[in-house]
Amino acid sequence: MTPVEDQLRAAFRAKADEVSPDPPPLRLPAPGLRSLFLAHGGGGNKGTRAHQGWHRWIAPAACAVLVVTVIAGSAIVFGGSRTATSSSARAAATHSPLAARPSSYLGVFLGYFETGRPPSYPPVERFAAVAGKGPNLVEYVSNWGQPFAASYAQTLRKHGATMIVQIDPNSVSPALIAAGRYDAYLRSYADSVRDFGNRVVIGFGQEMNARLWSWGYGHTKPQAFVAAWRHIVTLFRAQGADNVTWLWTINADYAGTGPVASWWPGSSYVTWVGIDGFYEKPSDTFSSVFGKTIAQVRTITARPILLSQTAVARGPDQYTSIHNLFEGMTQDGTLGLVWDDIETSSGQDWHLEGNPSAEAAFRLGAAGLTVARR
Repeated sequence: MTPVEDQLRAAFRAKADEVSPDPPPLRLPAPGLRSLFLAHGGGGNKGTRAHQGWHRWIAPAACAVLVVTVIAGSAIVFGGSRTATSSSARAAATHSPLAARPSSYLGVFLGYFETGRPPSYPPVERFAAVAGKGPNLVEYVSNWGQPFAASYAQTLRKHGATMIVQIDPNSVSPALIAAGRYDAYLRSYADSVRDFGNRVVIGFGQEMNARLWSWGYGHTKPQAFVAAWRHIVTLFRAQGADNVTWLWTINADYAGTGPVASWWPGSSYVTWVGIDGFYEKPSDTFSSVFGKTIAQVRTITARPILLSQTAVARGPDQYTSIHNLFEGMTQDGTLGLVWDDIETSSGQDWHLEGNPSAEAAFRLGAAGLTVARR
């Protein structure tokens, strides 16, 4: 029995007691005439005191029974309709957020994959063997129009890692994204992310404060980029994809980059802040590479900071520089780092493999991290 029916039955009993605690005795005619008698209100004797008492008792009772019957029937009809609607609706599941503790993430960046196919898992295994610890973040870049790599995300999850995918709008206008021109693609992507059902870290238009990309500083107005970012996040949420950790990724400040604050979409649209920065010269330190940018970020938000792409150039000082990177990361309270385990198109080789000194320094630094697992 439903709560509504319980309440109606209680009201029915109260009303019945109010009219007459006990129904008066009623003598019915012979069995063959009873149905006719009841159908017509009791025949010619309905004006007697006994029959008046009976009718005062039975009238509200009959009404209450009718109400219960109608409401119960409506509950079946409309309840069934609600069930059918909710089963086809894109309702968001509830997902616990990724941990935001300092020094809890060790990641690997595996590069750009223009074919639409994400990297295979063996490169992650090779990095884990060198690092002495399996990464819990694996990052790659996806070009605009490519689908969400659900099978790869599932493979990473089986190994205790969360996927970071940076979506680059390399063939489209941020203004048109904000205007809804590409909503069909975004809805499809968001639906795939939602259906995956586990945490995914997504970035859009990485390093927009630098002149490196068509969507960035000097090529696109900050207002257009911000509008596009907000539109994407809003659309994903409307599709029920609440399993996204939104990573707003900027380039470490250097001569020629734009003001960080101009590209900020607001804390309600960002989960983590990512900073990409590299030790390219022997004289580089954590302070010279990341210090100024971290200070700028902390004037606009208290969101956690991840060193979303970083590495140290090969050379005689690589051991010392890697040690400095981990030490600075820990002292600054950032979430962790994602190592660029690639060789760039310009010939810069960031791989740890093949350099025993670098491997030893990285293992030592990684050992000090309390890597979060889901």
